[in-house]
Amino acid sequence: MDVIKTFINGLVLLKPGVFSDTRGYFFESYQKERFLQAGIDADFVQDNESMSAKDILRGLHFQKPPFAQGKLVRVVRGSVLDVAVDIRKQSPTYGKYEAVLLSAENKLMMWIPVGFAHAYLSLEHYTIFQYKCSQYYNKESECSIIWNDPDLHIHWGIDTPLVSDKDLQGVWFRELVSPF
Repeated sequence: MDVIKTFINGLVLLKPGVFSDTRGYFFESYQKERFLQAGIDADFVQDNESMSAKDILRGLHFQKPPFAQGKLVRVVRGSVLDVAVDIRKQSPTYGKYEAVLLSAENKLMMWIPVGFAHAYLSLEHYTIFQYKCSQYYNKESECSIIWNDPDLHIHWGIDTPLVSDKDLQGVWFRELVSPF
């Protein structure tokens, strides 16, 4: 597994070793010892999967402590533009984001530690997105930032994605009182 550091401290891409032949492919999507060697010490307690049509945007989500989640995200089918925004107040990259193409083809995974808002835009119909969480889902601690916040300047590559009513109720970044 190759560990690819981003410009935001703690946010990393993981490229698994993929073994392919005429039968198909095999790779380890998670192996605790290898993740510890990469500096990822997470106790995953919940796995989630979603399927999205093309141009569906989900996020920018996070949960407040004590239910804050680290997430290991990947795509099983299709592709997404995956975005993580640093909302750690003391971080030199506070308010900055990383956007990465995750796909079934490239098999990249991203580790998003606690202290980030997360979103993704489905780039293909029937995209299947999976993520492991370091904390359980808790509705009362759930928060979101509006996807098209002008202060974040996220380049989604689309003007009118389909966004849920709930996600349209996200706060503006300048109004965010970050709990991190």
